[in-house]
Amino acid sequence: MKTIGIDFGTKRIGIAMTDAEGILAYPFKVMVKTTRDAMFAELLEIIETEKVDEIVIGLPLSLSGEDTLTTRQVRNFATSMGRRTDLPIHLVDERLSSVAAEYELKEAGLWDKKRKKNLDSQAAKIILETWQARA
Repeated sequence: MKTIGIDFGTKRIGIAMTDAEGILAYPFKVMVKTTRDAMFAELLEIIETEKVDEIVIGLPLSLSGEDTLTTRQVRNFATSMGRRTDLPIHLVDERLSSVAAEYELKEAGLWDKKRKKNLDSQAAKIILETWQARA
């Protein structure tokens, strides 16, 4: 099953994808948010074009596991996404995914500008891998 991973942010949305068998996760792209309608249109186009079977969205809980303002925004985003597609949507704890993504990109030798450009899609890949490990 092909899965899309989403690292939702207020300015950018990191997208990762698995292969058709759902085994390997890889960074796909970073979307820059403009309007809400444009964001959902682009996401749904990616889902259709890539023949995605399910959606995994990172849930940014606080370090103590509590909901934050951003957590509520992501839950609202997931609910809105659920109204636009019949695909299963899974929320996965994404605490420290951006820190791990930063570390992986540094280890890969990416310079500051390239790291920043790829950070959100790398975080989405880590979110997918976290979900795969639990599934």
